[in-house]
Amino acid sequence: MEAREATESEHGGAVATASNPAGPSNSSSSNRTEQRATSVSDTPLQHSLPQQYQQHQLQQQQQHQPHDPASGVTYRKSRTNARSKDRAAPAVRGDDEDGGNRTHCKTLPEQLVVHLIIGFRDMCVFTLVLPLGTLFVCFVSAYVFQPEEIHETHCRVYNIIPSISAITGVSPQRYLWRISIALHIGPRFIIAFVYRNWYRAMLADIADPGRAARVRRMINTVYWLNLLEISALCGVTYISNKENYPLHEKVFIVFMVTSLSYMLATLKLLKLLQPNGPQTPYEESSLLYKQAFFALSIASTIGLIVFFLKHRFFCQDLAFSWFALCEYIVASANMGFHCTTMLDFPTEDLLIARHAKQYKKPHASLGWKVD
Repeated sequence: MEAREATESEHGGAVATASNPAGPSNSSSSNRTEQRATSVSDTPLQHSLPQQYQQHQLQQQQQHQPHDPASGVTYRKSRTNARSKDRAAPAVRGDDEDGGNRTHCKTLPEQLVVHLIIGFRDMCVFTLVLPLGTLFVCFVSAYVFQPEEIHETHCRVYNIIPSISAITGVSPQRYLWRISIALHIGPRFIIAFVYRNWYRAMLADIADPGRAARVRRMINTVYWLNLLEISALCGVTYISNKENYPLHEKVFIVFMVTSLSYMLATLKLLKLLQPNGPQTPYEESSLLYKQAFFALSIASTIGLIVFFLKHRFFCQDLAFSWFALCEYIVASANMGFHCTTMLDFPTEDLLIARHAKQYKKPHASLGWKVD
């Protein structure tokens, strides 16, 4: 019984205290049993526990670590949240040019860096104010300091209003006018490209193939008429009537025809794109202004032709002045029609940025995306 109790105490890890009622004959065996139990209890049972504990911890770590069976990559969690995202990226192995192995990790997405941002509305205001302000300066300075040169005609009749070609054809006004048109032309080309892509974005909502084909042809027509008008404006500006009047006259006719054709084609295109009318107040105001400026341009062009014929064939007094007045109205209406861009793009911006991959075109071509 005493030996069994001592053995049970060994398995329990406690010191066994055995009583000896039988007498001194069993005292030696009892002492030996106590010594053995004491030695066993003093020896910890943790010699075998560390291995089991390590195996258990290793199993828990393997369960918590994500593993990609396809790539054979095991992700490691970092001790801090800030570094966990970077360390969670799998290492990608590759071969160097010399045949060696190299390891690189995925980097974070590059941030968008904006180099220049200009409000499209502000650019349109600049495009309008620059030629109008320059034209006013040329008119006042030429009228005050060079009245004989700007009123001179082949009929030599009485005139009070000089033409645009007259006030921008004398020196030094011609240089100021050419500089302003050079600054004016750049934004005009940008606006033409933007309008073409804006119309194409609206074309995506048309489900009828036949109607979509007509709209696509009209978009190309409007685009090329706009470019021809801008090019003719350059020709009229840099070929003055003082230098080459026959060529200046022909280029001016091209400008007038392309300008009116562009206005009419634009109104027709908007009718095809929006058969039910404008969808927003800005679009409604823009359409009304376009129609008003087009009507004013048609009326002024008719008057311009009539008074030009009277001046050329009949040499009537003040006929050239009326012709010049109609010319100013035509120029103002043309600028007003183009400045309805401020209503078509009230909140858009012209952006020059780096790392804008979501807006990058798959192939290099002339055009911009504004949708």
